[in-house]
Amino acid sequence: MTALVISEHNNEELKSVTLNTVTAAKELDEEVHILVAGKDCSGVAEASSKIEGVSKVLLVDSDEYEHCLAENISTLVSKISGEYNYILAPTTTSGKNFMPRVAALLDVSQISDICAIEGPDTFQRPIYAGNCIATVKTADEKKVITVRTTAFDATPAESGSADIVSLEEVHDAGISEFIKEELAQSDRPELTAADVIISGGRGMQNGENFSLLEGIADKLGAAIGASRAAVDSGFVPNDYQVGQTGKIVAPNLYIAVGISGAIQHLAGMKDSKVIVAINKDEDAPIFQVADYGLVGDLFDVVPELEGKI
Repeated sequence: MTALVISEHNNEELKSVTLNTVTAAKELDEEVHILVAGKDCSGVAEASSKIEGVSKVLLVDSDEYEHCLAENISTLVSKISGEYNYILAPTTTSGKNFMPRVAALLDVSQISDICAIEGPDTFQRPIYAGNCIATVKTADEKKVITVRTTAFDATPAESGSADIVSLEEVHDAGISEFIKEELAQSDRPELTAADVIISGGRGMQNGENFSLLEGIADKLGAAIGASRAAVDSGFVPNDYQVGQTGKIVAPNLYIAVGISGAIQHLAGMKDSKVIVAINKDEDAPIFQVADYGLVGDLFDVVPELEGKI
């Protein structure tokens, strides 16, 4: 049997989380295929074919898959799943949207957000917002799996030479329609790919004060994130959100400013290599996971810190 990885892309560029998912797939099976479904995405297929350890790339290029509608992608995956024992996708907004549908169509249980592989049918995954690790074993013949990509190293992306096979499989479920998307424009690194992240919480008090973080972000080449509390308060857009209900990140340096450390936020960033916390409450939970903590008023501390970088 073979493992199938569903690639993450925007029709132009292969997302790095696919490389981490391939690493997990290679631990499960010697043969790994990648599915690239989209519109005018041949460049993504070419990039996928160069990933080390991938033996075949399945390319489905059609209007129906341009916007990765979950209903269409899940139907496609279920239709081509016959030869695959493992079907994997990264635990991203997209993966979390279509993979449960794949599992339902195949009448199996999804194994979500795995962080380690113990055997062909046994996996580890975080529970209780990342505070515990559960070991789960499945009896399903087909395993539908989402992968916590920060738990696996990226597979080299240049040494492979897989065949690209174009498929004529086109499935329009006819029950959803793409209307529009609005993405925050930024020259900063994307959160899940950034080496350095500085995030603000409810302690920032309002959206205008997030500008205080920009100076440090500019000097460190950092992405800017936010806690769920800050997003729910309307300070910044939802795509800034770090945490169990936002983006899971693991940068080399994570700076938490005015974030108390709610359990769901910690679950999304506690795998960071170094965590620095700035908070005026010395009892804030964020200090329990921080490597370095600075107790003080962020409106004094942040400008002073920027001046010393």
